[in-house]
Amino acid sequence: MASEESESDVSAPTEDGSKWLIEETERFESEKRQLESDVSRMKRENAHLKGELARLRAPPQVIGTVRDILDDGRVSIKSSSGPDFVVHISEGIDKDNLEVGDRVALHRQTLAVLEKLPSAKDPLVMGAEIDNKPIETYKDIGGLTEELDELRSTIELPMLYPERFSKIGIEPPKGVLLIGAPGTGKTLMAKAVANATKATFIRLIGSELVQKYIGEGARLVRELFQLAQEKAPSIIFIDELDAVGAKRMDVGTTGDREVQRTLMQLLGELDGFTPRGEVAIMGASNRPDILDEALLRPGRFDRIIKIPLPEEKARLKIIKIHTVKMAIAKGVNYKKMAAETDGLSGADLRAVCVEAGMGAIKNKRTKVSYKDFTLALEKIKNRLNETDISEPEGGLYY
Repeated sequence: MASEESESDVSAPTEDGSKWLIEETERFESEKRQLESDVSRMKRENAHLKGELARLRAPPQVIGTVRDILDDGRVSIKSSSGPDFVVHISEGIDKDNLEVGDRVALHRQTLAVLEKLPSAKDPLVMGAEIDNKPIETYKDIGGLTEELDELRSTIELPMLYPERFSKIGIEPPKGVLLIGAPGTGKTLMAKAVANATKATFIRLIGSELVQKYIGEGARLVRELFQLAQEKAPSIIFIDELDAVGAKRMDVGTTGDREVQRTLMQLLGELDGFTPRGEVAIMGASNRPDILDEALLRPGRFDRIIKIPLPEEKARLKIIKIHTVKMAIAKGVNYKKMAAETDGLSGADLRAVCVEAGMGAIKNKRTKVSYKDFTLALEKIKNRLNETDISEPEGGLYY
């Protein structure tokens, strides 16, 4: 009996032993699934690394430009090495989206078109686009009521109500040139236009278009207008236009001739064979007497707006604009200040207000008094007299 009982105990597994076997089996199954997942991940990483290695070992591609698209599906391209070639297009490229002038990547040996590249523009041109609108508005401009009306009717009206021009049957004016003495508010008006319109605002200084090497300035002008057309409706503002738009001379240095090439490219873009579309041009200069006549003719700059020095009413408004956030003491006579600032520009009036505030700070006062404004005005006038430059022969304006 004892032997029979012992045999039955050995042959029949206990409950604890069965539970242990089940747990071990589940553990091995979990480890198996984890290992299979690791193997699958490593295979993907191996395939990715093989592809990356193949890409790094691939020969460099040649950059070219599409010159013509032939009827048989081939294209004529100009490679970076110089000559033109007729080559085939890779099957992965949509031929309908390929246009003349596109930049493409070419196979190093066969020069077949492998992919379409984005257009390359100079960083100077790409940085000219104003992403954040200026905070200045038309309310920040004192006086210049007629000048602002003319500017807005030329720039804003065609963009807001283009159907009015189509009904009348005329082309809206495309160019506005602001001329006036330094500090009269030309750049401020351009900032206000940029703030008021929803168009892309592109700003460059004329001297930035003057480059060292031959053809670089003309290329910048061409890319500038290409960017404006891509971002249309857009406004191009060229400040200090006289830096690149001076009158052409028969003789001059190599640098002068390069400036003239840039000017000729600018003239062609302003009124060339290809229409500009929804692209408005604004220019500013304080030396219109040296600008080239071809730049000023209708069709390029249709409106020439003269920005004068502010009159007494305008000076009063400018002073109030610049002192609206200042802590002013009682007894400050704004009208008397406006009468005493004859001949000062808007920038000069702003300098007077800042200088008056500095005087109050130096004297450890919390408010600006009329005496501070008087001392500041005297200081600014003395500075202007020391730096006074006689008006060029022929006058500053037309």
